Amino acid sequence: MILENKGQVSAEYLLLIGFMVVIILISISFIASQHELTMAMTAARNGVNDGSLYSSSAIYPKDTYNDYSKANYELLIPSSVEIVNISYTDMGHDSNFDKQKIQFKVYAHSSKDLDKKELDSIGDRINYNLRKSIALTFETTHATNKLYNPVFSQHYIFTTANVKWI
Repeated sequence: MILENKGQVSAEYLLLIGFMVVIILISISFIASQHELTMAMTAARNGVNDGSLYSSSAIYPKDTYNDYSKANYELLIPSSVEIVNISYTDMGHDSNFDKQKIQFKVYAHSSKDLDKKELDSIGDRINYNLRKSIALTFETTHATNKLYNPVFSQHYIFTTANVKWI
């Protein structure tokens, strides 16, 4: 009779340990995915901060750069751009890359009175630096183009929406 009780306890422990292993494996998968999104959001914040500075770099077509250098001198002078919010939206599964697509959106405010073309230029620079920062974080600069659009990680593809000026 005593031997049967010990055998029953061992079976219960094995069942409990097996159940815990399954839960841990499922949790690790979820945590790894959330960690990847957290890293992407941190990189996005760093990139947006870099991009909001007027001294930061971006890639422009030659004609656009010449236009900014001559006609839009205002864009080359430091001024105040305040980042209000950075958010992302899960756009679902992208069948072209077989990954989840995440789109970042930046909300910003400028204390200077800039026209739409100037705001678009600053927004392009902010988005460029956001994508570049993510590419550098996940070490996937080789997998994207010179504009870092789109950017990849192990489980996600990242894009940006136009900066919303408020």
